Amino acid sequence: MTDRLRGRYCQSGTKNPPAPVERHIAYQQWDSSDFAAGSFSGTALTDGALTIATPTGRSDYTDPFGDGSTTTYDVATWRSPEVTPGFNYTELVASWNASAPAGTWVQVSVSGVGDDGVRSKEYILGRWAEGSTDIHRTSVPAQGDELAYVAIDTLVARTDRSLKTWQLTVSLYREAGSAATPSVGLVGAMASRLPAATKKPPVSPLGGAQGITLDVPTYSQETHIGDYPQYNGGGEAWCSPTSTAMVMAYWQQSTGNDSYGPAADELATIEPAGHPDPQVDYAAAQTYDWNYDGTGNWPFNTAYSGSYGLESFVTRLRSLTEAEQFIKAGIPLVASVSFKKGELTGAGYGTNGHLLVIVGFTPDGDVVVNDPASHLIQSNDEVRVVYDRAEFESVWVPHSGGIVYVIHPASQPLPASLTPAERNW
Repeated sequence: MTDRLRGRYCQSGTKNPPAPVERHIAYQQWDSSDFAAGSFSGTALTDGALTIATPTGRSDYTDPFGDGSTTTYDVATWRSPEVTPGFNYTELVASWNASAPAGTWVQVSVSGVGDDGVRSKEYILGRWAEGSTDIHRTSVPAQGDELAYVAIDTLVARTDRSLKTWQLTVSLYREAGSAATPSVGLVGAMASRLPAATKKPPVSPLGGAQGITLDVPTYSQETHIGDYPQYNGGGEAWCSPTSTAMVMAYWQQSTGNDSYGPAADELATIEPAGHPDPQVDYAAAQTYDWNYDGTGNWPFNTAYSGSYGLESFVTRLRSLTEAEQFIKAGIPLVASVSFKKGELTGAGYGTNGHLLVIVGFTPDGDVVVNDPASHLIQSNDEVRVVYDRAEFESVWVPHSGGIVYVIHPASQPLPASLTPAERNW
């Protein structure tokens, strides 16, 4: 029922929230307003996005999931400023919003200074393209060394190691001699150092969203069992793209802007014609990671929604108190959880890793969610459920570190940070 088999490590409030020092999280991004702070090598700003201007090199690439042929690409890069988050971090997840027309693709990598003062190698965090007609969208395996390794989409420091700084490199590729260019409108990363997941966290205090529920459409992944089995076996494993599709549909409906999701001609490619909720199948195809063999790659999901003009990124939240700030701002959240059967009352299943949408809170502060695997019943009518605040926080914060996808139009501002000294959005 899940495509997230590597899930990392929620009640009416108390007056004792977790001490901020125990949970270090910092997010930094660049977009049209501040790309100029980075270093351009063959790239330029076009309408506020990074594009190829004059390529500075060429690279041969043999798609490991292709036909074995090698293609030569022109390459240009942009490098972010060096970021010092203020704590030694042990994990990092990057995000980007881009478009990649035919013959183009994007690679995002990271390097940093380790706790020993030595600069690390460059770790590739994703090779991304729209569709799979050019290259197959993929994470990159076998990148470990003595300092860190890449777990699909996450840079993870080795036991007893950490990093002090980070710096992203965005590489833009186009077929040699072509005039086409990908464009990158946003790139950022979330660095964190979290306490060991040894016990349930204290219940977070209420955050002011009690009684608010956002009208996010309900889609069940279970209605897609058997669809497109080439994407990790079909809908039974599609919790992430189903959740992403729900949030995209919410923004289409609430703003009246159909461009925030796939167009009719794109959905018409889903077979058989007339299939219910084809946007779920389409999202699965567009988020599938060919190395991971799954649709749960976190930044590939936010890159997908970002390709439709929605500002989208991955971060961690410290508590449901923080999540409530987004609901008050009208922004639903896709959250990553894991739990044994019985640990989340009313779910009716257990999972090593699962994505669902936080859409609101009851007057008592319990969590209203769109759970695409709710009750494992093949019906959209069963997707909206309420989970106990304490139980939800306990299967979210310690297990994934509070991972969320934040997806919103630029016109819908983010809430004010509760931790200005260590901003996580």
